[in-house]
Amino acid sequence: MTRALIVVDVQNDFCEGGSLPVSGGSAVAAGVSALLAAPDRGGFEHVVATRDWHTDPGSHFAAEPDYVTSWPVHCVAGTKGAEFHPDFDRTHVDEIFSKGAFQAAYSGFEGVDGSDTPLGDWLRAHGVDEVDVVGIATDYCVRATALDAVKLGLRTRLRTDLVAGVAEGSTVAALAEMSAAGVEVVPATEG
Repeated sequence: MTRALIVVDVQNDFCEGGSLPVSGGSAVAAGVSALLAAPDRGGFEHVVATRDWHTDPGSHFAAEPDYVTSWPVHCVAGTKGAEFHPDFDRTHVDEIFSKGAFQAAYSGFEGVDGSDTPLGDWLRAHGVDEVDVVGIATDYCVRATALDAVKLGLRTRLRTDLVAGVAEGSTVAALAEMSAAGVEVVPATEG
């Protein structure tokens, strides 16, 4: 088995103080860095990170967002809000996948690297057959990424100690949906 860690959207705008903050986002950034600081990078042969990298995502941005399909302006490409949180040490990251330039994009598998290689193709090219998914937000981009990983046939684990959700109700529903789809939801005590 070749394992990869997918770090989803640990960006300033999704952490405390950002334009679309998720409570616990900063702690996720620090926790992921602590995991990767281990001599074996937490046992992962590969580490990738995804990011919202919006240019003009159309109706994804709204002056009066519904917080379901439309949101306040966030993670605009090239801005401080789109940067990774400073507590997330990127020195362990092998590749970054940007998503959502001109439309809404929730799954990291909608992202491409600097050579326009989609995340799924990159993982296949590196022989990855097992992934752990961590990041922000459990009930949106983490959920979509984990579900797509399962659809691609990857053995998929969600580390609940390294995610943060927008709201309790939607987070509980997302965890149940992921589990039902075949994602192994790993409680914080089992990390």
